[in-house]
Amino acid sequence: MPNYELTEGKTLVTLSKTAEKNSLINPELYSKYQVKRGLRDLDGRGVLVGLTEIGEVHSYILDEGEIIQVPGRLLYRGYDISDLVNGFTRDGRFGFEETAFLLLFGHLPDQKGLEDFKQILAGYQKLPEDFARDFILKSSSKDIMNALARSVLALYSFDDNPDDPSISNVLKQCLLLIACFPSLAVYAYHALSHYYSNQSLFIHSPRPELSTAENILTMLRPDSKYTKLEAALLDLALVLHAEHGGGNNSTFVTHVVTSTGTDTYSAMSAAIGALKGPRHGGANIKVIKMFEDMKNQLKDWNDDEEIEQYLTRILTKDAFDRSGLIYGIGHAVYSISDPRAVILKDYAAKLAQEKGLDDEFKLYASVERLAPQVIAKFNRMYKTVSANIDFYSGFVYKMLNIPVEMYTPMFAIARIAGWSAHRIEEIVNAGKIIRPAYKSVARRQKYLDLIERN
Repeated sequence: MPNYELTEGKTLVTLSKTAEKNSLINPELYSKYQVKRGLRDLDGRGVLVGLTEIGEVHSYILDEGEIIQVPGRLLYRGYDISDLVNGFTRDGRFGFEETAFLLLFGHLPDQKGLEDFKQILAGYQKLPEDFARDFILKSSSKDIMNALARSVLALYSFDDNPDDPSISNVLKQCLLLIACFPSLAVYAYHALSHYYSNQSLFIHSPRPELSTAENILTMLRPDSKYTKLEAALLDLALVLHAEHGGGNNSTFVTHVVTSTGTDTYSAMSAAIGALKGPRHGGANIKVIKMFEDMKNQLKDWNDDEEIEQYLTRILTKDAFDRSGLIYGIGHAVYSISDPRAVILKDYAAKLAQEKGLDDEFKLYASVERLAPQVIAKFNRMYKTVSANIDFYSGFVYKMLNIPVEMYTPMFAIARIAGWSAHRIEEIVNAGKIIRPAYKSVARRQKYLDLIERN
């Protein structure tokens, strides 16, 4: 009998080589036809494809047509992220719920409005009966983002009116997803840990009186215990990840898919798929792995010269994953500084002191200081580079004992607030279906009958 598995394997190898060969486009054609690859100009500015009032990423000013780089700013509904963070941390409050309210409704809530909003979210925390058992535990996934996307699609079946595009219905759906994303992600992690790593299975229900950050730690940890600083820092990370303008990949996907008129669950699962990519939401995992390799390679973490040598070896593709990339350094928009990284760094220092990890934090700070200098010596750059939020967020999650498998899902738990606001904005403004142009550069061919083909 023929070995179909072997035959299939050989055939797939041949077909994959053919597919690769016939998918390759001459790079010179992109310049010839002035294609803005990645929807970016040569100077790094994004191609304008839409308008939004939700988030603003500011990194330069124009002076007589010349781009002048400035320290990065991030604004939510016109409010500077630094002012928002200073406000709720000064009062000793958690800020994620307040931030979600601001993104959805365009203004900061008063005391009663905030409490009412928290109660609404608490009411949506409970998953449908047997949902966790049937859709998460019984069909566990090796990837939590995959499990999260699948769970979101499954929630469509429990919605009595899933395809109603009215704002009241879409808002209800979005609030449900904001409220239950922590449970969906954490339960998916516990299923992964139990069924693939033979760990004990812990399922804790969310508590309505707790903040989103507190509930994540409560559900994630077997003993449900956490310190005040741990919860505050996780809450801060959620706030900083909640929104980043309409042009980031997953939010743009939300606009694109929403413009087709499809349902909320389909739009949000598509955004999750975009965020899953290592070029988008998975970057902080790469940072952590890079530092683990660095710590093993360096003899003296305080030796700038040795650190520079290691970073140079990364750029020459002789160290870490041979990609030539120093992960966590550089951003598509920010140049001089990423305001999220600036804020997170200060709080990461406090937690590092509490955890006895001052030496490791100092290593991070040294790499942040030295990497731009090494890159500038090695590459000709059109703009300055600096640490982005991924540089410190993975370190923060590590100090919080959050499993690495949960890093990108944590991003999704935060960003669902921004995605929701953008979905509503796309529906309200009733734009056309988003369909950018692609130019075909394939040569014309004459059809041949099957018997004539070689």
